[in-house]
Amino acid sequence: MEEATSTDSSALPPGPRLSASVDGVVGEGQARVLEPRRWNDSVAGLIDRLSTLQLFLVWIGTVLLCGFAYWVGALLGEHGLIEGNQALGTSLHGLASALYFSFVTATSVGYGDVLPIGFARLIAIVEAVTTLLIFGAVIAKFVSHRQDRLVSEVHRVTFDERLDRVQSNLHVVISELLELTTLCETPTVPLRRVATRLHSAVWLFLSELRTTHELLYQPRLMVEEIVLASILGNLASALEVLAELLGCLPAGFSRTDHLEIALGSLTRTAEDICGNCVPHEYTPRLIFWMDRIQETARRIH
Repeated sequence: MEEATSTDSSALPPGPRLSASVDGVVGEGQARVLEPRRWNDSVAGLIDRLSTLQLFLVWIGTVLLCGFAYWVGALLGEHGLIEGNQALGTSLHGLASALYFSFVTATSVGYGDVLPIGFARLIAIVEAVTTLLIFGAVIAKFVSHRQDRLVSEVHRVTFDERLDRVQSNLHVVISELLELTTLCETPTVPLRRVATRLHSAVWLFLSELRTTHELLYQPRLMVEEIVLASILGNLASALEVLAELLGCLPAGFSRTDHLEIALGSLTRTAEDICGNCVPHEYTPRLIFWMDRIQETARRIH
């Protein structure tokens, strides 16, 4: 009988060892090997982080900087601009002409009344390319404003559907754990089948627990109290059933490494949910369920 039980609970080949996270937790390391960031990815990320106003101010600053560069060249004796067949002067009129030429260059108008020579040609080329790219990013920001609103609406609908799926999956987890608890009370327990179903239920539970944890710590996501209270209540119920199930497993049941990792991660995530842990204020009813989740998680081992 013991040999049959041992054969029934045999696990699959473990394969290579799982990587560890920065904190040393096995199984929570990055799945992908991080590649070095390319310079164009950094530039695109910087443009994406800047607002439309910030990009426009960068464009204005570039134009003004180049205009002052033309004028400073005249002050140093290197006249780079010609206006009316005469070199650009160092007076305020010369400064105004330099700024005028800089704006004309940035907007790609090119009237031809002020012409660059010498070093100013190089500055004009760099300015034209730079300001054209920046102004293109500004226009793209304006055009994408409407698209961002549509994406926000789609995100809201998707978020509501995700909340519904969280509740549905939690009901599935609770039903599966209750059925496994009943199955463990039978005289002849198919240990391998119990291990497979328990492994699947725990990982599904962990996925929805992480979603809820992110929801509680995310300041921009607003949820109705009754919806969040229902999710937290289901989480607490699932943890209680899981703790009861782990306590009644047969003596011959052997936990796999993946199951231990899932249980450890589940316990740590659940213990991080409490009224004093989350960075935002919630209603007393929600705090009650959070504290109960943390208390129940400490019984899982």
